[in-house]
Amino acid sequence: MKYRFSTTSDMEVNVERLRTLRVEHVLTLRELAEAAGVSKDTIWRLENGHSEAHPSTIRKLARTLGVQPKELVKTGGSDG
Repeated sequence: MKYRFSTTSDMEVNVERLRTLRVEHVLTLRELAEAAGVSKDTIWRLENGHSEAHPSTIRKLARTLGVQPKELVKTGGSDG
């Protein structure tokens, strides 16, 4: 299995918010992945803090979950 290494354009995901939104939408990892057009492994790695996300992945997930992309990005504060 290959893991992507973080680049300067990758963003840290607010893992708690991502998981909460997925559960609120009653979606499995696989269902969210299919709806967003990303792999199930990507969702798993993001939710477990093992990977950062490319901005395009953040946008796909946000669109699928009906939120603004900034809601899924961890900022310098204490979110996530």
